[in-house]
Amino acid sequence: MSLHTQYLESFLRSQFYMLRMDGPLPLPYRHYIAIMKLVKTGENNWSLPELVHAVVLLAHYHALASFVFGSGINPERDPEISNGFRLISVNNFCVCDLANDNNIENASLSGSNFGIVDSLSELEALMERMKRLQEEREDEEATQEEMSTRFEKEKKESLFVVSGDTFHSFPHSEFEDDMIITSDVSRYIEDPGFGYEDFARRGEEHLPTFRAQDYTWENHGFSLVNRLYSDIGHLLDEKFRMVYNLTYNTMATHEDVDTTMLRRALFNYVHCMFGIRYDDYDYGEVNQLLERSLKVYIKTVTCYPERTTKRMYDSYWRQFKHSEKVHVNLLLMEARMQAELLYALRAITRHLT
Repeated sequence: MSLHTQYLESFLRSQFYMLRMDGPLPLPYRHYIAIMKLVKTGENNWSLPELVHAVVLLAHYHALASFVFGSGINPERDPEISNGFRLISVNNFCVCDLANDNNIENASLSGSNFGIVDSLSELEALMERMKRLQEEREDEEATQEEMSTRFEKEKKESLFVVSGDTFHSFPHSEFEDDMIITSDVSRYIEDPGFGYEDFARRGEEHLPTFRAQDYTWENHGFSLVNRLYSDIGHLLDEKFRMVYNLTYNTMATHEDVDTTMLRRALFNYVHCMFGIRYDDYDYGEVNQLLERSLKVYIKTVTCYPERTTKRMYDSYWRQFKHSEKVHVNLLLMEARMQAELLYALRAITRHLT
């Protein structure tokens, strides 16, 4: 984060406020929640301010895990020298791309999908797509019906990123050999199988959609958080705006580049994976700007951060600077946090009405 000092200041202010400053929850509770899920029942039910404080902490640390693991810190060692650690094979890749009208039968699942284009031409191709999309946007805007259809296709496609424990069902891919070393913490938890689940089952005819216009952070979530947990709303809002607008107008070796379109595609794709739709956004841009290996990385970092490897981190946008990839991780982290907050705060709002 120190590569982006403006954002780092905003992040540290909000984290310090959550953990150290005045708030509904006692200090020990805050640190406990940062480590594991905490449930109170019976006579000691939480007050609404305590609940909101806990929700903010959980969302913060869920998202922070995505940033930390997304930086490729997981070691990849030889299984022969695992030395008591449990090894997890990782193979997250898209088995279909419905936004391109492909399906599981005709999608190529071989490792040759990754790394065919050399890194330099990959960068030039991305910039050319950005230029073409900008020209098309100026010439003719997509209709609401077209944008809705493209969102539904992109949302369905995100469900077909396969988790690591099912890799053996598919042909060999580039990520199949990635090994992550994790400590065996099963003795400390009641349900070792507990983890992320997609917001809908694959194959469902009608997938649920969270329309952002019906419950937005700016118009709804912000005011609720600030009312029940004073000042944290301002700090979170500053952080969201900071990372969304952060730019140095560069892409690898190119300068004076408007990256707004690319940043918005990254942020909105994360929300799309959680079923959140912006009516004024054309999700066809996501499919044009984010190639498959990057979508694999985004889904893994956002939903299964502990399975991310350095190899995944290195596999996309190979011409980009390390600081630019860190910027991508910051966008993914804040988009993931905001998505979790939107669902939780909407539920609390419904409880109050």
